[in-house]
Amino acid sequence: MGVKAGFKQTEFGVIPEDWRVSGLDSVANIIDPQPDHRTPQALSGGEPYIGISDFTSDDSVNWEGSRKIIRSAVDKQQSRFRIQSGDIIFGKIGTIGLPKFLPITPFRYALSANILLIKPNVDHFFVMAWLKSRFVQEMVGRELHSTSQAAFGIQKMRALLIPQPPELEQKAIAEALSDADALIASLEQLLAKKRHIKQGAMQDLLTGQKRLPGFGGEWVAQTLESLFNFSGGFTASRDQLSSDGHCYLHYGDIHTSHKNFISIRAEQADIPKLDVPLKAVSAGSLLADGDVVFVDASEDDEGVSKHIVVINPDAAPYISGLHTIVAKPKTALLEKEYLRHCFQTQAVKTQFRFYAVGTKVLGVSKTNIAKIVLPVPDKDEQSAIAAILSDMDAEIATLEAKLAKARQIKQGMMQNLLTGRIRLI
Repeated sequence: MGVKAGFKQTEFGVIPEDWRVSGLDSVANIIDPQPDHRTPQALSGGEPYIGISDFTSDDSVNWEGSRKIIRSAVDKQQSRFRIQSGDIIFGKIGTIGLPKFLPITPFRYALSANILLIKPNVDHFFVMAWLKSRFVQEMVGRELHSTSQAAFGIQKMRALLIPQPPELEQKAIAEALSDADALIASLEQLLAKKRHIKQGAMQDLLTGQKRLPGFGGEWVAQTLESLFNFSGGFTASRDQLSSDGHCYLHYGDIHTSHKNFISIRAEQADIPKLDVPLKAVSAGSLLADGDVVFVDASEDDEGVSKHIVVINPDAAPYISGLHTIVAKPKTALLEKEYLRHCFQTQAVKTQFRFYAVGTKVLGVSKTNIAKIVLPVPDKDEQSAIAAILSDMDAEIATLEAKLAKARQIKQGMMQNLLTGRIRLI
């Protein structure tokens, strides 16, 4: 198939005729400020430096001026480069990639990274957008997989291909992508605020520190042993799971879930399956509506209390798996909606951490989970609390969907704008 009019075939791919493709060193002077890869000696009276640990999730380096290196090392580097607004740092060892704009404040030294001094008549926002694009990430990935050395040195950096539209079009592309970034950032900030508000509401409402209008009775402290019967899961490895068989809850899916409940009816198609006869699975490992499933192992404190509340009104076969502890309600004291929230307070999480044992991997047993104490209001107050927190969850879920859509749209914009499929000028 031929190339359509107005475009040409290049070593990068098909791009507009008035664009060119060359190595990244055509748009930036690329230097390695630490060619010997040795961390310089610290000295309180020395000069500040940037390390790869200063990188944050945004486009800028979170520079810590408190760290110092020996002045003699600085003196040797002082005349090699001069940072200007728009220059970029790119991780070469350990944290590969993650391009960031450098701080204007002089830092004198950078570790484990290459520095791009952007040339005149090149839009630095366009270069940043290109370095963050899927195209570059794929090129870096291919290069790293082709060698046993987990590093992306200066020669590899210089050889990265970059398509170059005229400068005015570079600016237009950068502005369009910057607008998309601004929308994403605003949604991220709003989402963080809503999550923070919900955390505060949970701490107040689920502990009784703040009572809703119309409620004033005493809460009763209940051990989980008095509220649940505990059992273990059915052992199966991730390799045994497929798209055929009965729904299976792997403990890893609890750790990675951003929700505290799972609806079998709504999510059945996406839930991993295990092809095993149900008669081989104990009744305690089959999950019913209102069951709570805790993980029995975690690599960090926060993960110790991770859990999922099962929504399964159709009684569909659902198997709890390896490293899970199933809590089946044995009383009617807790409303199902309330169950989604009541284990998320700091007081409950602290109890989980207290009973967790281990060093690299923390474990919690059925016996110890049974000792955890939960303050329980009457069912009407539970329902009122759950309604407020569930509304907050719905608002957060709507924002998460908007954020995911905004990120998806930006990816499509990058795919089209950075290859010239869509022209802005």
